[in-house]
Amino acid sequence: MRLLLPALALVVLAGPVAAQQKLGYMDSERVLALMPEYRTAQQDIDRLATQWQAEVDALGREAETLQADYAAREVLYTSEERTRGLDEIAARRQSADALRRRYFGPEGELFREQQSRLRPVQERLLAAVETVATAGDYDFIFDRSGEFVFLYTRVRNDVTDRVLDALGLTVGAAGTRPAAASPTGGDL
Repeated sequence: MRLLLPALALVVLAGPVAAQQKLGYMDSERVLALMPEYRTAQQDIDRLATQWQAEVDALGREAETLQADYAAREVLYTSEERTRGLDEIAARRQSADALRRRYFGPEGELFREQQSRLRPVQERLLAAVETVATAGDYDFIFDRSGEFVFLYTRVRNDVTDRVLDALGLTVGAAGTRPAAASPTGGDL
């Protein structure tokens, strides 16, 4: 019984100490927007997407033009010419769809370009977050621009500026903090 009470007291007192973890959050959208290499990569990706979309749209317009020409002359065509015309229209639409999937599909060229161009930026950001977390003895750092919903956040736990500092990025003269109160709550 004498050993049971100290062991029980240790378990009861250890619970609150273990539960006190240091949390922080950051805004990755803000950090990425200030990283020149991210902006450059994103502009390159946007340029490629625009170029590829123009190619897909051109094939789609060709299919529409073929369809309009076919509709205008359909009554003059023999049954073989009708079949050939419809086949050509279907082939052009299939080409446009195949090109769209090649460029914009789940494993398409746009996805691969995003992966190859943005991965180094993301790795640099994660290294900076790890540096800040280690230096600040944080147990967790959340991204407030992600899918997590915060009902309340304290501005003092925002480590975005420290991540920017770790990346060697500066913030404009307007200040390093967002407006006085966090959109999800205030600072206590």
